[in-house]
Formats: sequence, structure tokens, C-alpha cells
Amino acid sequence: MADQKQFLLSESDIPKQWYNVSADLPKPLDPALHPGTGQPAGPEDFAPLFPMELIMQEVSQDRWIDIPEPVRDMYRIWRPTPLIRATGLEKALGTPAKIFYKYEGTSPVGSHKPNTAIAQAYYNKMEGTKRIVTETGAGQWGSAIAFACQQFGIESKIFMVSASFDQKPYRKSMMQIYGGTIVSSPSTETEAGRTILAQDPNSPGSLGIAISEAVEVTVQNDDTKYALGSVLNHVLMHQTVIGQEAIKQMDMAGVYPDIIIGCAGGGSNLSGIAFPFIPERIAGKDTRFIAVEPEASPSMTRGKFAYDFGDAIGMTPLLKMHTLGHTFIPNPIHAGGLRYHGMAPLLSNLLEAGIFEARSYHQKTCFEAAVQFAATEGIIPAPEPTHAIRAAIDEALVCKETGEEKVILFNLSGHGHLDMSAYDNYLSGEMVDYAYPAEEIARAMESVPQVG
Repeated sequence: MADQKQFLLSESDIPKQWYNVSADLPKPLDPALHPGTGQPAGPEDFAPLFPMELIMQEVSQDRWIDIPEPVRDMYRIWRPTPLIRATGLEKALGTPAKIFYKYEGTSPVGSHKPNTAIAQAYYNKMEGTKRIVTETGAGQWGSAIAFACQQFGIESKIFMVSASFDQKPYRKSMMQIYGGTIVSSPSTETEAGRTILAQDPNSPGSLGIAISEAVEVTVQNDDTKYALGSVLNHVLMHQTVIGQEAIKQMDMAGVYPDIIIGCAGGGSNLSGIAFPFIPERIAGKDTRFIAVEPEASPSMTRGKFAYDFGDAIGMTPLLKMHTLGHTFIPNPIHAGGLRYHGMAPLLSNLLEAGIFEARSYHQKTCFEAAVQFAATEGIIPAPEPTHAIRAAIDEALVCKETGEEKVILFNLSGHGHLDMSAYDNYLSGEMVDYAYPAEEIARAMESVPQVG
């Protein structure tokens, strides 16, 4: 139907398995390394942090992993999510391109994050975990894990990056409604936090710092496990319900995407929309995959592909990824969920293989695109997916110049209803663009350990 706006699936269409892209990589992932010995890390090295089932998923080479029925049943609260054709935006742009977006803002917390939070809470519950500790940037992940823990009767403690703790008070309220305990990071509760505050009492924090604090608390308590909202293989795999649904919905629309776009901080929502389309790309389909990151935290476009720690202090296993250096502290842009020093190893691997391409934008041009999108489509996006919208608009404008009727698909990973202060900042003309100085990146890169 040429004029159909929404493409909706039934509950029976919720995927029954997660897709594991590790089975289809052109080149296998480099192994995670033990932070102390530098040797390949085994399951026992991850056991203090994660339940064994998630560790097995992390290293699995199976193409498909069954979704437990209790997880799938909980997905029914908001899944399947709609695929929507952006006809209003197409008209405003005057482009022959067809623009579609998968809208993940219909979840209880307003983002894609519960797709993995529910799964992680379930596996922790099955292994007797009493408390989950984690970090959060903008608060979408923190909200998701607090919600998921509440569903399974698990306590949650969330270290929230200080800049976002101050910028996003209603995310804190949401986490507290779901029973979460929230701490501004860096904090005085941990040795990691105290170390950072001794160096900079006014530190805006970073995801790397918050991870250090969460991991420290986890390893000191036997009844506690750690949960991560992005970067790791099993987290990205849980998000592939997004792309699997999108494949069915694009088929309903009678089209196939020429371009698939997602914003990228650690890589979870981009992987969710893109990974299920990769087998077709490997089989010869000429689809472009575009990862879009903030210019203020440009791990793919200005970072180095190297082994690095996932946290600021150096407690986590070393991962081979695109990194800006684990001591990198990004400027306090409003897209708090993208303020991370590294990119998921799976995405980094595929970027190196040439299957993904990457670009970066300043935040003002992204908010300009978001306001245009809201005016034409009605949904106010979270700051993170404004980067994907900017790229989708730019690609549609290229089609306007060339006359090509390309099909563009992007992931609208969440709404911005709790981010109005960011829009106030933009509309008032007070928003500032941050370009991270090359010398600061070089300084942070000095912290990257020399491996091999």
C-alpha cells in the first residue's frame, strides 16, 4: 500500500529467538583479555559479574538463541513495536526517498533498553541474584533495569553519570518509582569514585567511571551481579528482536531497505535494528549500514581499534574495540546515552570489515533535525536518536538531488518526553557544540594498554 502509514504485527509475531551475529562475522572476534594477566578471559573470569547463562551467550557461536517464555511473555507489554513510514517528513523534504522508522518508544520506559533488561533480570533471577548494580548515562538504561528488576523481585542500584543526574531529574523519578536506588557518579561510595573526585572534585562523570563504581560494588557482594545496557555481545543480541520484527514489517510494506541507520554510543540500538539484516548483506544484498555518533564522543570516527578497558579505572576485561581511551571524559552533551569512550566489539569488528560505515554530528544540527521530525511526524525524539534522524534526512536530501527512490530505515530508539530541558536549551539558542580537541583524545589514548 503506497499510502499506508503504520505497519503493525500481532503478538504471535514477537520473535521466539534472538539472532547472534557472531555466527556470521567475516572475521571472528578477538577474545576478551583478563585485566590482570592479559590472557584470554574464560567463563570463570566473568562469573563474579554475570550469571552463567549470560556468560555462555556472550561467547556463543550459535546463530539462534531461544528466548525464554517468561521473557517473551513480558515482551508482550509493548512488543511488537510499530514500523512507521515518515510520510510527513518525506513531503517536507521533497524527497523521492521512502523513509521508515522502527519506533521503540512504546516500551514502559520509553526506549529500546527493556529488550535486554528483561532478559538480564530473568537470568539473574533464575540463578538467585538478590541485587543488580549498573550504571546509566541519560537514564534510559537505568530506568529499564529498575523496571525489569521490579518485575522479577530483584533490588536495583544505579550509578548515574553526574552530568545526566543533574540534567534529567525525571529519569531519577522513574527509576525510583520502579524501586531503584540512584547514586550520582562519581560518588564517595566507592574507591573508584573517590579516586576520580580527588583528581577533579567537579567531574561531570562518564559511563566509564560509573561502570567502575558499579563493578566495584558488585565484586564486593556475593548476592549481587552487574548488568550492562550496551557493548557486550549478549546485550546486542537481545536487541535483535527489533530488526527481526522490522524485516517482517518491511515485507508488509513491499520494500527492502537500501540504507539502515542507527545512533551509536555503545552500539545496542543500532545492532538491534541492523544485525538481522546482515545475513542478506553477506549474501550479496547491497544495503548500507550507517552508525551515527556524536562529534563530542567520536569513538568510531576518531578513535583507535585496540584493546582497552570498558571502565575508567581498569577493572573490567580488555575488549578489542574502537576506543578513545578509557580515561576519556566526554563533554556534557544532552545525548547522555552516547557519551561512552568505546564501541561494541561486534560493531567495531563489522566496521573494520567495511560492512558498517560511521559518521559523527554536532548536537545542534541533530536537534534541528529532531524539531523538523517532531513537526512533521509528531513524535519528539530522545536526544540520542536525533543523530539517526539527522543522517536519515541527509540521505533523503541526497536522493532529492539524484532522483533516486531509495528506501531508508532508521531506529527511533526512544521518545524525548523526559528530555525537555535539552529542547529548551536548543530552542533558547543556548545549546553549545563540543568538538573534542585532538590533543585531549591523544592524551586519553595514552591510557590504552599496549597488548601484543
